[in-house]
Amino acid sequence: MIQTAVLTSGGLDSAALLAEMASDGVAWPIYVEAGMIWEAVEKRSLDRFIQSLGSSSVRPVTFLTVPVGPLISGHWSVTGEGVPSADAADEEMYIPGRNILLIGLAAVWCSVHGVNRIVIGSLGANPFPDATPGFFASYSELLSAGLNHAITVEAPFRGMHKEDLIRRYGHLPLYKTLTCANPVGESHCGACNKCFERQSAFRAAGVIDKTPYAEAVL
Repeated sequence: MIQTAVLTSGGLDSAALLAEMASDGVAWPIYVEAGMIWEAVEKRSLDRFIQSLGSSSVRPVTFLTVPVGPLISGHWSVTGEGVPSADAADEEMYIPGRNILLIGLAAVWCSVHGVNRIVIGSLGANPFPDATPGFFASYSELLSAGLNHAITVEAPFRGMHKEDLIRRYGHLPLYKTLTCANPVGESHCGACNKCFERQSAFRAAGVIDKTPYAEAVL
């Protein structure tokens, strides 16, 4: 049976990916705790989503910790100050080295646990340099050589957009996922770049958005 390490944040994209990987193999969800401002709410959302799946193919979440505060001191993702608003360009959401760390840590875990495949929920609209097909391919080779353990890094949803995922996986409890850079209590803030993207995608998909928002932009 195929075993796959799924980089899982609790967001809509990675949650759908986790369900997909569990449909034809064993899925090992890996959550990297880095000290981002949304992580506490995100982890609870992930737990609720996985419980709703009720799939024996989804293994317990593995939590790996790498505090990034000293690396990206002053960045909005760790300070909560200046979180990109709904009208901000997607480029403002960039977190330096994010995928490098996520994939690198997952690869070390894979080398110890005999898993050879890592998947990440990167979509077609992702503009960042550490989310390109070329990056994933070259990083796979580097990690395989450095760990002496064959690793493939895949982005199965790379050719899709968020509205495509919502249409395809609308049968899942997507409203339990979190796609927000600045949660308010247990709800999406509704005012950040990620919330705007989420609301826009549901509208484009023609699917009712059951997500709780503290403030609805659309």
